[in-house]
Amino acid sequence: MRRPIPIPEPSELAHLWAIDPDVVYLNHGSFGACPKVVLDTQHNIRARMEREAVTFFVRDLFELTDQARAALAPVIGAHARDIAFVPNATTGVANVINSLELRPGDEILFASIEYPACRAIIRDACERSGATPVEFDLPWPAESDDQMLEAVLSHVTRNTRLCLLSHITSATAIVLPAGRIINALRERGVETLLDGAHAPGMLELDLSALAPAYATGNCHKWLCAPKGCAYLWVREDKQSSIRPVVHSVYARTLGAQPWAGEHGRTRFQTDFDYVGTDDYTPRLALPEAIRFMQGVVPGGLGEVRSRNNALVRQARDLLCERLGARPTAPDSMTAAMAVVTLPAPSPEARERLDSTESIFNSPLQTRLLERHAIQVPVWTSPAGQPMVRLSAQLYNSLAQYEHLGDALARELGR
Repeated sequence: MRRPIPIPEPSELAHLWAIDPDVVYLNHGSFGACPKVVLDTQHNIRARMEREAVTFFVRDLFELTDQARAALAPVIGAHARDIAFVPNATTGVANVINSLELRPGDEILFASIEYPACRAIIRDACERSGATPVEFDLPWPAESDDQMLEAVLSHVTRNTRLCLLSHITSATAIVLPAGRIINALRERGVETLLDGAHAPGMLELDLSALAPAYATGNCHKWLCAPKGCAYLWVREDKQSSIRPVVHSVYARTLGAQPWAGEHGRTRFQTDFDYVGTDDYTPRLALPEAIRFMQGVVPGGLGEVRSRNNALVRQARDLLCERLGARPTAPDSMTAAMAVVTLPAPSPEARERLDSTESIFNSPLQTRLLERHAIQVPVWTSPAGQPMVRLSAQLYNSLAQYEHLGDALARELGR
């Protein structure tokens, strides 16, 4: 759809991604975006699969999966033996929660800002087992690591079995002090499931040093792999108790795992490497995604992180000044995403918004897309205020966020 108003140019690197040039895409955080060369690699692997599927699924899949594990391991600070692949971080959470032997009286701790699907997984597991889901609020706006640590620890009891902890909160884009929280919980006898849906490629990770019991993360976001690529990392002492939600013909229950032990593969890995006929090309294209992101700018992934972090902070400050808002988290708790709360619309703007049909969470999001060619999520903050969540990736430019500021001021009557 062509709009009558001109839209700003993206960055000089945008041509490397398959992004619609007629859309100002400021929502990398929801589903990511895949570079063209990575999509080409995925296409070639898929063609290889279709040429001779039997050999591919019996042999090639496992060898290529080993290569993907080896490429991912140094990026997340892990040993390859501790990594299995899943389609997305939510599936990783489900595999862990549904593998726990919960009993009446056990408690699972999680924040109310956790991803809704993950909260539902916990509630369902507790309902089946008689365990208790303990949901609590994180402080808002965020002020310090100490504040977040205290919010978690104040809800720990002698019955707390596990804490589901977002490394970066999805809706509010706050980087939590994961290392401090994991260590403090461990001192109290509580294990952690670290939900790093946004962390790989956005944060410098060292899972072996953090040492939660379990961790999961999406590779299709800031690592720019194809959709459907995520990892489940499990500490070695916990791996024997983790089972995939979907068992395949090679499941341990059948005792038929011809590849277990070959090339250093563990049973934990083999259980997850093949869970039935599916398109596994997203994970198999991950090494190319990592190669691309390491080479797209001179300083590798470290420079990618620095650029994205700096851009999103500039964008946040620009919008705050334009809209009379205050940052919702300090720079130390902000990476490549940030949220900006929005002022109330004028009466005339409210009338326009109320008459707008929307497939999104907000009619404002629809108007931003249809009238200004901007794709950005408009959600509700923990305090009940409307807010926009900004994302920054190498294809974005500061001019795009200036365009967003103009569009918001116009649509809100400001």
